[in-house]
Amino acid sequence: MMEAVQVLAPDTWEEALALKAEHPEALPIAGGTDVMVELNFDRARPETMLDLTRVAALREWGAQDGRLRIGAGVSYTRIIEELGDRLPSLAVASRTVGSPQIRNRGTVGGNLGTASPAGDALPPLYVADAEVELASVGGVRRVPVAEFVTGPKRTCAREDELIAAFVLPAAAGAQQFAKIGTRNAMVIAVCSVALALWPAQRTVRVCIGSAGPTPLRALEAEELAAGALDWDGLAPADEAMVTRFGELVAAAAQPIDDVRGSVAYRRHALAVLGRRTLSWAWEEQRCA
Repeated sequence: MMEAVQVLAPDTWEEALALKAEHPEALPIAGGTDVMVELNFDRARPETMLDLTRVAALREWGAQDGRLRIGAGVSYTRIIEELGDRLPSLAVASRTVGSPQIRNRGTVGGNLGTASPAGDALPPLYVADAEVELASVGGVRRVPVAEFVTGPKRTCAREDELIAAFVLPAAAGAQQFAKIGTRNAMVIAVCSVALALWPAQRTVRVCIGSAGPTPLRALEAEELAAGALDWDGLAPADEAMVTRFGELVAAAAQPIDDVRGSVAYRRHALAVLGRRTLSWAWEEQRCA
C-alpha cells in the first residue's frame, strides 16, 4: 500500500517560509507540471509536499531598481501576455512549453527548481544575466542564474530556502529563442538557443539549452559577433561571420547521445539555430 503524503498548504509567503524551515525535506509544488511527472513515473516519492498555489505573493511581478522582479509563481501564459514586449526571448520560449493547459499552470520558478538542462525557460534567463531570489526565515539572497544551476537537476538552494522570484533587465535590443524537438509541438527540446542583443554595451549573449549538463553560454561566439556587427551603421551581417558564429555555438555545446538525439545531430542543429537566431535578431535590430 502506498504511504500517505503529508501536504502542507500555506496561505501566505511568511507561512510558507516557516513551514519550509520546520520541514526542510518538503518538496515544493506550484504548477506541478514538472513535479507531477516525477511522481507519476515514481521517480520521486516525497513524504511531505509544500503546496504553494495559495500564496498570492508568488504570482506578482513589477519593476524594481530598474529591473523586473517576477514572482516564481507567474505562469508561462502570463509571461507571454503581460511581459512579451519586455522579455521577448522568454516569451517565445514560454510559447514552446507544452499545451495551453500546461502554460496556464507551469511556471518559470518551477523550471528553475527542477533545473533540467532541457528547461526551455533557462537559456533566456542566462542571456539576460538573471538572478534567482531565494528566501528563508533567515533572510533573502540573490544568486546569478549560472551559479544557481549547479548541474543536471541540481541547484545551490539550501534545504530551508524557497525560490521567491527571478530578477532581470527588460530587453534593450532584439532577442530570439529557437528549439528543435522530435515533433513540432508539446515536446522536450533536443536542443535550443536563446540570443539577446545589448546595443548599449555592444554585446551579444547566446545560451545553449539541452546540450550539456547545464545551459551553456557560447562565449567565443558572443565575442565574434560583438566585434563584427555594425552597431553604429546597422549594416547587414556578414554571411561568413554568421556561419562561423553558428559553428562556434555548436562547438560550445557538451551534448550526449540519448533517445531524443545524437551528439552529431545536436551539434548540427545548434549550428543552424545559432545562425538563425543571430540573423533574425540582427535583422529585427536593423529595422527597429
